Order: sequence, then structure tokens, then C-alpha cells
Amino acid sequence: MTDWLDWPFFEPRHRDLAARLEDWCRATIHDAHASDVDYACRALVHEMGKAGFLKLCVAEDGNAPDVRSLAIARATLARVHGLADFAFAMQGLGSGAISLFGSDAQKAEWLPKVASGQAIAAYALTEPDTGSDAANIAMRAERDGDGWALSGEKSYISNGTIADMLTVFARTGEEGAKGISAFIVRGDDPGLTIAERIEVIAPHPLARLEFDRVRADPLGLEGDGFKVAMQTLNLFRVTVGAAALGFALRALDEALAFASTRKLGSGTLADNAVTQATLGDMATAIDASALLVARAAWQQDVGKADNRSAAAMAKLHATESAQTVIDSAVQLHGGLGVTVGSKVEELYREIRALRIYEGASEVQRMIIARDLLR
Repeated sequence: MTDWLDWPFFEPRHRDLAARLEDWCRATIHDAHASDVDYACRALVHEMGKAGFLKLCVAEDGNAPDVRSLAIARATLARVHGLADFAFAMQGLGSGAISLFGSDAQKAEWLPKVASGQAIAAYALTEPDTGSDAANIAMRAERDGDGWALSGEKSYISNGTIADMLTVFARTGEEGAKGISAFIVRGDDPGLTIAERIEVIAPHPLARLEFDRVRADPLGLEGDGFKVAMQTLNLFRVTVGAAALGFALRALDEALAFASTRKLGSGTLADNAVTQATLGDMATAIDASALLVARAAWQQDVGKADNRSAAAMAKLHATESAQTVIDSAVQLHGGLGVTVGSKVEELYREIRALRIYEGASEVQRMIIARDLLR
């Protein structure tokens, strides 16, 4: 991890953050999945809040979160434990719209709770019939006295089983992107029901949620919901690439350790030319991802006018190449690589969702191409 932090994209404060987080991970995180994923996720949020790391996820003094710090945190956490990365990332994504578009009162109510780990945040955009086609969500928001009421369903909602606060997107007007607004919903509202717990290959607190006239607090301007959703996703998109980088780095660590100790003939697996070629490809792919992630995070922090293409490239390359790197690590491990409980088998399951969520790889390619054609 130290090599990429020495690049000119980063400052001394970023290297200090990485060192503190590495120390915290060694002292706090055990490299094993808990049987109760909800309890484990809550515990991780609590511990990260107590250590002060969740402050990175929220706006301070009116400024957006520092993307380079988020990227370093996610790469570090993902290298150690996938659920720790998930718990950290969702505090940012779930509250990101409040950081960017919330009123002073909304920020004062929720951001300190998110930063301290007292409130678990969720981001509710996806619906059973709309994934990447977010402009056509069906959930309705209707005026209810002096407030709003939401009715409909959301699906594949991360932290859906444990959220204290959700950023929810619903239709308030015409069809398409212009008719969507953003809202804040409390997780204990009696109209909000966990309709289904969704089990996925890498265990996370994921759910399908039903809303029956759930009271909602408007976030931003009416009709600006699609803009709120996309700007929030763009803020954190680079960090998905950073998490993939962390997974890939751990896969390379595991491959190097295994190849150096696994007996093969009179030597080890690492002495084999085919193995060396595989390790070389893995390291090159990882460095390319690190460069793209670091560049995009730096651009976002220094205020380049349009960072969408750089962020899309970082997420696309880092997630796709991490899948290849981890697959190579599994192949090098042979039968052990597909044995449940081995680290590379866990990484193989962890990486897959990153090529889908917060903008699938196909969507990232479209963003890059449209920027070129424009």
C-alpha cells in the first residue's frame, strides 16, 4: 500500500491516515466473517465511529468529503475485510446526499450521528424493475398535510436490514428524470417494512423494502432528485475502484505467499516461469488501477470541472481488473482456491458485486464513450 501513497497525488495527511488505519485494522478487525452479518456490521460501524474514521464520510465546514481519504480508507479496509469496507462505504453513500444537498438543519441532525456511528445510513434508489435505469423509478411521493408520504418498493438496498436513516428517491412529477425528488426517511417509521432479506454470495445486510405512506423529509429541491442521486454516486464512484484495488492487493499478497511456499518438484511454485508471468500480470494490472484511482480522486478533490469520465475509468478498470487478478490468485491456489473458507475464495465472492453496484461496468463504458463523442 505504501508505494501508491508516495505518488504526487497524495499529501502527508493521506499517508498519516493510511498508517493510522492500518494500525487500527490490525488491532480491531479479525479476518473472518461473522455468522450474524447485521450484528457484525453494526459493530464495525460503532468501532469505526469511535475511532474517528467515519468523519471522513461526511461534509465538514461546508466542504464535500475528501475523495482521496475515502479511497485510501476503502482500499485499506477492503484489503483486510470486505464487510469492514462495506460498513464504511455505506455511511458515506447513505449520507452523501445530505452532505451535498441537505439543509443546515438536516446536516446538523444526521451528519454527526453518521460520523460517530450512532446512526447507520442507507441509500435507496434501486427498485425491483429499475436497476441501471434509475430515471424510471416507480415509487411515488405524495403531499401529506405539511409533509410527504412515500409508497412503493426498493430492492437490493445495502444496510436495508439495519438502517436508522435512508436517503430515498421517489417520483413527485412527470415520467423520467425530471419527475424525481430526494427524501430522508427514518428507519423506524411504522410504514417501512423489511419485505425480504436478500442473500448474496458475499454476505451483507441487503433487503427489499416496502413503503406504505412512509413520512419523508424533502432533501434538496423538488424535481432535483435525479441530479441528487447522480452527484452522490459520482462522489463515491472512485472509491468503489479503490475497494477493488484493496481486494486485488490482498489477492496478490495471498498468491505471493502461497507460490513462495508451495512445493513444486525440487523448488516452489514461484520458481515456475508460468507462475512468474501470472504474478507479473497481476502486479501490472494493480498498478494501472492504482494510478487511475489516484488520478480520479485527486481531480475530484482539486475541483476539475467535469470528473465523470476519470471516475468512470477508475471504477471500470479497477473492478474489472480486480476480478481478473483474483481469478488468477484462485487458479494459482488450485483446489485450495475454490475451498470455502480460503481467503482467495472469499475475495472471489467479494469482488463480483463491485462490477454491478453504483453503476455497472456497461454504464461506465457509456459514460466514457459519451464524453469522447461530446
